Amino acid sequence: MKTNVLISIMGLIAMLGLAVQPSLADSEQAGAHAHSGKHGCCEMMMGHMGHDSQSADHLQHLLKHQKEIGLAEEQVKKLKAIELDFDRGRIKSGAEIQVAERELRALAEDEKADLSAIEAKVKQSEMLEVGLRMLAFKARHDALAVLTPEQRAKGKAGHGSMMQGMSGMHQMMGGSHGGSPGAGH
Repeated sequence: MKTNVLISIMGLIAMLGLAVQPSLADSEQAGAHAHSGKHGCCEMMMGHMGHDSQSADHLQHLLKHQKEIGLAEEQVKKLKAIELDFDRGRIKSGAEIQVAERELRALAEDEKADLSAIEAKVKQSEMLEVGLRMLAFKARHDALAVLTPEQRAKGKAGHGSMMQGMSGMHQMMGGSHGGSPGAGH
């Protein structure tokens, strides 16, 4: 019995190690966000990459539980349109952020690069991140505007319990990095 438990634990550790390995492969990229307050490996394992993912989760939750929440057909169409617009913006912004970060790494590696050029690229990258976060807040705001107060309460209750369950799972995995549980909800 103890052998089975030990083998199971070792297997879980090995799987987690393989899941985190790609994020460790590019240490320069990991360092690019060292001070941005992100916890990439933990968020990757939890399926969250920040506010944009939380807004997408909220929209998906509303659409998945449309009958329980009591959404009308017209509301579902509006929420799907909001989700599509958000996905377009998220994908585009994500690509722009990746390009800006890659350009920043190239500048940082260039010994002749001017510090003002590096600073400008850092600011550009951060402004793209701000834009992405604002897209997420706008999508959530627009989605809530489609709902009645009763539907908001039902959606919030269901989504809140789902997020609490995920937060509990995150804590069980030893991932307390500060921040408030359910921030952005």
